[in-house]
Amino acid sequence: MKQVRIAELKARLSEFLRTVQRGETLAVLDRNTAIAHIVPIRERTALRIRKPASGTPAPNRVPLPKTARLDLDIVGLLLEERQSHR
Repeated sequence: MKQVRIAELKARLSEFLRTVQRGETLAVLDRNTAIAHIVPIRERTALRIRKPASGTPAPNRVPLPKTARLDLDIVGLLLEERQSHR
């Protein structure tokens, strides 16, 4: 497994991604500590995009929930909470 520091990975990202594409795994180091692995994808699953079920409304036609009405002074509660933590 190849090891690469973050700065070097950023500077030569395309090159390292080609290495991963060829099947090699990379360990990403932050100050000599491994923080991540970049691994090749073993199985490529096909992305399936399905049509919405019949009768499903378009996203811009979905009704929004009603606005909640609260009998609270939100600003007053926030000020009270802030003052109690001083």
